[in-house]
Amino acid sequence: MPNLKELKNRISSVKSTRKITSAMKMVAASKLRRAQELAESSRVYADSLSFILSSLAGNTKNSADLPEILTGRENSKISLLIINSSDRGLCGGFNSNLFRNAKKWISDQQGQGKSVKIMTVGKKASSFYKKTDLDIVASFEDLNSNDRQLQVSEEIKNKIMELFENNEIDESKQLVEKSLLVLKETIQTQEPDNLEGKSLAIAIPFLADYVQTKYEVKLHFTLDDKVDSFNYELRTDVYKVIFEAIMSAIFKSEAKKFSLTLKEVKQKLWLTVNSDSDSFNQLNSKVNFDLASYTIRQICTKYHASLNTFNNDENSSQLVISFPLMVLN
Repeated sequence: MPNLKELKNRISSVKSTRKITSAMKMVAASKLRRAQELAESSRVYADSLSFILSSLAGNTKNSADLPEILTGRENSKISLLIINSSDRGLCGGFNSNLFRNAKKWISDQQGQGKSVKIMTVGKKASSFYKKTDLDIVASFEDLNSNDRQLQVSEEIKNKIMELFENNEIDESKQLVEKSLLVLKETIQTQEPDNLEGKSLAIAIPFLADYVQTKYEVKLHFTLDDKVDSFNYELRTDVYKVIFEAIMSAIFKSEAKKFSLTLKEVKQKLWLTVNSDSDSFNQLNSKVNFDLASYTIRQICTKYHASLNTFNNDENSSQLVISFPLMVLN
């Protein structure tokens, strides 16, 4: 068992690491602001060009005078969707929102009896859609420099022209996630690391939305109707355990899905968290642990709660904590 000095040193080390990650967040926020400014400044030109082309098409009495690639073919049956994602992660819900909107658009098109082909721009879109059964006609990655971006723009234009002229598509649409202001607000939102007077029935769904938006991690939850009938101190500590366990697992493993259950059974409050990755081993380690593990252990000791972790098949894991309610009476 580590002595008090070792614990203090580890806590100090973790706090220093948090300062570093906080600085990284500020750098990321600064980069996002610059990207947002560039996107917003260029959007006026894109919108103006779109307006001009739409006006030309609308003012022409005979649409046969216009190229089909501008107007689209009548009774189009094949649509091309161009999806522009990032090359890297750590950009909040940008990619997840983008893919969600793409899924909705594809579903709408298929509902109209049309088939959809996909062109991906960016590594995240490429890796995401490779796992689907959609028809991917082209993928473009590594947009690291302005020269490379110009080159890719030319390649995309040529590919669209080729597909259209070969009657492989009838129309095309570009999808870029436009909610940069929402992303900015998300980054500036304070971490929901405590209950702050809310009920668990409100705080846990908010936490689920937070990790989905910021880290592209899904958190499914099932809550007993009685969980908010316990005293506020217990609810605050239980929420702190949930938050620390989930956030620690996100940072220390490749977990992308969690399921959480909180219910009362036989005078005990049972907290169960399942992860699709090996996420909770550090909670049982007496040597390798972090501030989150220390906090969770302290809370478990306070309530004489039992803590167990399990490794399941396919590299998944489970955290189970039972809080004896008799001790609180």
